[in-house]
Amino acid sequence: MKKISVVVPTYNEEENVIPISKAIVDELKQSLPEYDYELLFIDNCSTDNTQNLLRELCRKNKKIKAIFNAKNFGQFNSPYYGLCQSSGDCTILICADFQDPVDLIPILVKEWENGYKIVSAIKATSKENKVMRFLRSCYYKFIKKMSDVEQIEHFTGFGLYDSSFIEVLRNLDDPTPFLRGIVAELGYKRKDIPYEQQKRRAGKTHNNWFTLYDAAMLSFTSYTKAGLRVATILGFATAAISMGIALVYLVLKLVYWDRFAAGTTPILLAVLILGSVQLFFIGFLGEYVLSINKRMMKRPLVIEEERINFESVEEGK
Repeated sequence: MKKISVVVPTYNEEENVIPISKAIVDELKQSLPEYDYELLFIDNCSTDNTQNLLRELCRKNKKIKAIFNAKNFGQFNSPYYGLCQSSGDCTILICADFQDPVDLIPILVKEWENGYKIVSAIKATSKENKVMRFLRSCYYKFIKKMSDVEQIEHFTGFGLYDSSFIEVLRNLDDPTPFLRGIVAELGYKRKDIPYEQQKRRAGKTHNNWFTLYDAAMLSFTSYTKAGLRVATILGFATAAISMGIALVYLVLKLVYWDRFAAGTTPILLAVLILGSVQLFFIGFLGEYVLSINKRMMKRPLVIEEERINFESVEEGK
């Protein structure tokens, strides 16, 4: 009997963990009764009642497992680590807030049985804020044009991954993994399934400007050289323009010594413009250095504090 693993990352999802657990288990039993399953929650050090609710779920159903991280290790490391801990013939990553439709699971499995090792769910439409949708679309198109490798527009990680690809993830040894980029760069032939992203069922989103910026910079520094190339080209251009202006200014001063007096305004403007350009690209270069630094430190993806219902599986092997 083939086994389906479903991985659900959580952080302060006390209002959603029980309903999402019931919805997933019911969907698997009703639509895919011929498969065995495991439901794996990986909690990123929640500060509400999420962990207590997960313990109760695990107590009632031994096929439900939980990993509790010792600290919050970020929005990318925790789901990636959860995927690597799954044991099914295929693994489905789905969010806990019902924005990813549970009833899409049978469709993902059907495409997997058709031979696709990766079945990615694409947000064709969304009930999120229209301004955020527009900004995301602009970002995806920009990164797609600038990236050295293929990028998947409106792909959040929700989808199905064959166990062979999960093994690739386990062996990747990347302390700052960006799953969306890895799927596009290293993944097998995949099938894209469009869906409409729903509104969050309950609770508050944990995404803010800083987390979105972090995601954007991680993908940009991991999969593009465009930032550094633009900095280099613009640096040459501004240097050439500055030298040209300086030469013209010198000639005018020599020829029209008594009548030509440019004053300090042009000099101040030039200093401010060049200084701001330099500061911008120094900061941009810092993002690349920060990305390199994180990878060089080779720190673990997460540190576990506790895991539940893994013992019975190990004993049965």
